[in-house]
Amino acid sequence: MRKTLIFLLAVTVLLMAVGCGKSGETLDKITLNEVTHSVFYAPQYAAIYLGYFEENGIEVELVNGGGADKSMTALISGDADFALMGPEAAIYVQDGEFDDAPKIIAQLTQTDGSFLVGREDVEDFSWSDLAGADLIGGRKGGMPLMTLEHVLRQNGLEPGKDINVITNIQFDLMGGAFAAGEGDYVTLFEPTASEFELAGKGYVLTSVGEGTEPVSYTCYMTRQSLIEEDPDLVQRFVDAIARAQKWVAETDALEVAQVISPAFPDTDVDVLASSIERYRAIDAWLTVPTLNEPSVEHMMEILIEAGELETPVEISTIYDPTFAQNAD
Repeated sequence: MRKTLIFLLAVTVLLMAVGCGKSGETLDKITLNEVTHSVFYAPQYAAIYLGYFEENGIEVELVNGGGADKSMTALISGDADFALMGPEAAIYVQDGEFDDAPKIIAQLTQTDGSFLVGREDVEDFSWSDLAGADLIGGRKGGMPLMTLEHVLRQNGLEPGKDINVITNIQFDLMGGAFAAGEGDYVTLFEPTASEFELAGKGYVLTSVGEGTEPVSYTCYMTRQSLIEEDPDLVQRFVDAIARAQKWVAETDALEVAQVISPAFPDTDVDVLASSIERYRAIDAWLTVPTLNEPSVEHMMEILIEAGELETPVEISTIYDPTFAQNAD
C-alpha cells in the first residue's frame, strides 16, 4: 500500500511538472550527462521531477556517464550539452589545451559522497583498522580515489605502503567487485552503501567526507561555445538547479525521497530517505550553486598531493561565475 501511494505521488509530481510549462512553449531539449547515478545528486533529480527545468523551458535527457573521463568525453564531443562531474576533469582538459574547453558553471556538492563499507560490523571503527587491508578505492585521477587517499594519509596510512588501494576497477563496478569477493573494504555512494547493508553484503563504517575539509567535489560544466552562443539557456539551467538546492535544504528527507523516487525505481523510499539523512549529516550539499573558492583550493591541494597537478591553476580558467552568481 505504501509503495502504491508513493507511486501515485510520483505520477502526480510528473503531471504537475508537465502542466507547469508555459502554454504552447517549445522546450529546449538538452542532454545532461551525470558521472554516476546516486542520491548524492538529489537536488538534480528534484529539479527534474518537481518540473523546475520544464518551468525554465528545458527538457532534460539524463544519461549516466559511468566515470568522469567518459562524461567529459561526451561533453567535448557534443554528445552531452551539460555534464555533472568532478572539477578535476575541467583542469585536465584545460591542461590539454582544447579549443572548446568546458567551463564549470555551478557547484552541487561540497564533500566526498563515499561511505566506507567493510565485510564486518566494527564498533568504534578507526581508519587505522585498515592497515594492511585491500581497499577498492576508485579510478586513478578521479576525485573519489584522490580524496580517499588524502583521508588515509591524514590518518597515518600511506597508500601502497600501509594499505593496498585497488585502482583498476571502474567506479560503477566497484560494488559488484566487492560483492564478488574482491577487497576487504570498498567505498560506495548512496543508496548502494545502504542497499549492501540491507542485503548483508557489507557494513557502512564511516564517511570519507567526514575525514576532510569541504572540497569542491561535483560541478556542472558546459562547453565554452554554448556559453557564448546561448547564455540564456545556461542561465535557465543553473536557475533550475539553484531552486532545487534550496528546496532540498528546506524539505523533510522523506518528502525529498518521495519526489526523487522515480530516479531510483528499485530502491525503497525509506532507504532513499535514510541516504538523504546520511548526506545531510556530512553537509554534502550546497544551498547555492556558486563555487566556493577555499573548497576549490583544497581540491587542488588534493590533486597536487596525488601527483595529478604540479601547481594550482587560476580558478578563472576553469570557472565562469556569471550564471551561479545570477541564479534566480
